[in-house]
Order: sequence, then C-alpha cells, then structure tokens
Amino acid sequence: MMGVWIMAGVTFREAARRKILWTAVIAGAAILALFATGLHFQVKDSTHHNVPPLIVHQVQNALLQVGFYAVNLLTVVMTILTSVDTLSGEISSGTIQAIATKPLPRWEILMGKWLGFAGMIAIYLAGMFGGVAAVGYFVAGARPHGTVEGALLVYLECLLLLTVTFACGTKFSTLTNGVIVLGLHGLAFVGGWIEQIGALTSSPRLVTLGIMSSLLMPSEAIWRRASFEMQSPLTRSLQFSPFSSASAPSPAMLVYASVYLLIMLGIALYNFHERDL
Repeated sequence: MMGVWIMAGVTFREAARRKILWTAVIAGAAILALFATGLHFQVKDSTHHNVPPLIVHQVQNALLQVGFYAVNLLTVVMTILTSVDTLSGEISSGTIQAIATKPLPRWEILMGKWLGFAGMIAIYLAGMFGGVAAVGYFVAGARPHGTVEGALLVYLECLLLLTVTFACGTKFSTLTNGVIVLGLHGLAFVGGWIEQIGALTSSPRLVTLGIMSSLLMPSEAIWRRASFEMQSPLTRSLQFSPFSSASAPSPAMLVYASVYLLIMLGIALYNFHERDL
C-alpha cells in the first residue's frame, strides 16, 4: 500500500504543474469575479426598485445555481483534460515503462495515479464551491441550501468521469480517449434535458429516453441530483429556476452511479494489468 501513496504524491505534484490546471484556476477566478459582479448589481437593482423579498430570494437562488453550475462544468472539463493522457499518453510514449519496471505492482501504479488526481480535484472543487457560497453570503447575504451535499455529489460526478477516463486510457489513444469520455458526457447532458422536457410535457417516452442515457453515462444525473439538493423546498415547488428539476434523479441512481464507478475502476485495473507495455 505504501507504493500507492508514493505514486499518488508523485501524480499530485505532476498534475499541479500542468498548464491546464492553472488555466482552470484562472478561469475559476474569472467566473467568481463575474458572478460577484452580477450578484452585486442584482442586489442594488432589487433594492432600488423595491422588489418583493420573495422574488429577490428566488432570483438569488437562481443566480447561485448558475454559479454552482459553472463550477460543475469547469471542474468536469478540468478533470477530463488533466487526466486524459495520464495512461494513454504514457503508454504510447513508452514513459510508463520506467515506472512499470520498478518493484511496484501495476494496481498500485494505477490506484496511486487515480488517488493523486482525486486529491487535486477535491482541492479545486472545494475552493470553487466555497468561493460561490462565500460570494453569495458576503455580497447578497444569501445562504445556499445544501452546499456540502451538492459539492459531494459533484465530486462523485468528477470521480466517475476520472475513472472512465482511466478505463478508456488503458485501451485507446489520448485523442480517442478524450472524444469517448466527452462524447459520453455530452450524451448524458442532452439526455438529461430530454428527460426534464419529457417530465414537464408529460411525455413518458421522452422521460424513458432520458433515463436510458443516464444509465449509459450517469454523470449528468449526478449533477441534477446535486442541483436538486441545493434548492430549498420552496424553490423546488415553484419551479422558478431553470435548474429546478422536474424529474430529479432518485437516490437509486446515485447507487447505480457508484456501482458504475467501481466497475469502471475494475476494468481499468484489469486492462492495465493485462496490457503489454
């Protein structure tokens, strides 16, 4: 097990030096600045026009959901782009051989790399979620609902995509790996909106189609459940926000996503063990 933590530390330090991570940090800072500016103007305009407190509260909740959604999207993209060549790139270039020839079991190499990226994602996500919550509180006095639950679910979503990236990276080239993972997530994204529209228009076939896409790749379903958890019961009932979930994924979908993650991790471990390096 010591080899796992050594490899995790090495991977964490390597990931921290990647330009794509620092680009994501800069992009995150820009998003927080824009979010703070928009929320500041909203508070000023609402006060000036004597908007009823209930409407102000719902608008601020909607803006918070926009901020959290931007964080979710940025973290997902950062997760995929920073890890997409970790296995496939090192295998194709032959650099993985320098690690694989050392007295470390292959499963320790893969799990160490996985944990290294998982740690990096956790720090980035905590900083961004905390930033949105802090802006909401200090600029508008808004207390986000279920922030911790939402952050943990988004973290599960990122770990799922990280694991799928690792699993595909043991079989495909870097470019193919990226196309597959981004394509699957895009499919889940479209399917999620199809399910939402089906629920709003009472179309069972659209709902079924959306659920099937979530079974194929449950990443977007996890975000929709996170968004659901971060909305107050009143906001959910009013359907005021575009993120109000007309068809919120059930806890059973979260269990399915967790099992999906474990299966993908098992596939990655098996493929990496059997791969001729």
